Amino acid sequence: MNMFLENLRLAFSSLSANKTRAFLTMLGIIIGIASVIAILTVGNSLTMSVSTEMQSMGANNVTIYVDKKDVVQEKRENGIVFGKSEEDHDMTEDDLITDEMIYDMMKAFPDTVEAVSARMQMGAGTVTKATDTVSVNVFGVSRGFFVENKLTFLSGEPFSAAELGGARNVAIVSDKFCRDYFGEDGSSCLGREIDLSVNDMSITCTVVAIYEYQQTMVMLGQNTVTNLYLPITTAQNLNHSKNYADMTVVTKVGVDSNQAAKELKDYLNGFYRSNPYFEIDTYSLASLADSLNEMMGTITTAISVIAGIALLVGGIGVMNIMMVSITERTREIGTRKALGASTTHIRTQFIVEAMIICLVGGAIGVALGLVLGALGAKILGYPASPTVGSVLIALLFSMGIGLFFGYYPANKAAKMNPIDALRYE
Repeated sequence: MNMFLENLRLAFSSLSANKTRAFLTMLGIIIGIASVIAILTVGNSLTMSVSTEMQSMGANNVTIYVDKKDVVQEKRENGIVFGKSEEDHDMTEDDLITDEMIYDMMKAFPDTVEAVSARMQMGAGTVTKATDTVSVNVFGVSRGFFVENKLTFLSGEPFSAAELGGARNVAIVSDKFCRDYFGEDGSSCLGREIDLSVNDMSITCTVVAIYEYQQTMVMLGQNTVTNLYLPITTAQNLNHSKNYADMTVVTKVGVDSNQAAKELKDYLNGFYRSNPYFEIDTYSLASLADSLNEMMGTITTAISVIAGIALLVGGIGVMNIMMVSITERTREIGTRKALGASTTHIRTQFIVEAMIICLVGGAIGVALGLVLGALGAKILGYPASPTVGSVLIALLFSMGIGLFFGYYPANKAAKMNPIDALRYE
């Protein structure tokens, strides 16, 4: 321990005696470490932001849809096979997902399924009042739709069981629609009746809830069209269709959505065993999020490796300056060896000095890298997310650079002949 402390004292003494040279030696290490830390900080910030955004979009939800089977039919004529072609069959009502399938699935997976979001797109519609007309996108939705999309209700509530079960003519509209149609604030149109026209059909609906409109895009030169929601049962009656081509399952907290997607697919395909042309398929945004994170991690690592080349340049600078230092201190080395210092002591002294140079440079580089990373993340509009692991790895790597590039000069100093060293001018 005393020998180690003595080596530290000698290292800091040597560095303080040549401050400018020591700083210039550290510069390569500082630039390399700062570059790597800044890149990792920005990359991690971007990854965290994408993950958060995907979560807000429902990364743990599972989309279930009816898809065509890979059915191949041989073309034969007079017993001769001329090739193969895929059979093309139009999807019928019998090929779609039924309410019974959904109920059975929810009973089979009570610990997995939080809610089922079913949606039926009715298309573009208009709401007319005297000579004023407001365009809307009309959807028939289940209660699970509001769980999936997390709409903020300003007044009223999602469709009740009675409204859904009775296929009532009720509607949920946005506060923007209320302002455009009634010219009033968002809550005053609650309970009012509106005349809706969609797909050459007209119905009179009562507004039972108002949600807060969130603008996601800017449409220049025209008003943004908002969504109007009817009970899914009402939409089914209007469309004369009771079944679904797709739906979304909102999984419970803590459920692995990728595993849930596989289990739900296997279960629902049990209903399609006798269907020769169609089957159930699923996908989860979690798998997409994992792929994006993996891709971004690979890109960040690749750029960090390129930036890390500066560390090698810095390491060569450390080796160079250590060679110069040893040459200047040849008589000192000879004196220490003449007084009984062993080869190991001399080697350790200069290795410690090289590692101290890299460690101090690494610490400065980490501080600079965190500042640059935070600045870069702020410019990109993401919160800075540095990781403790990357800081520790950077510091350990910088010490490793010092050990690797300091060993050769230190070994050369340790093998000096004390007599020749004392005679060195």
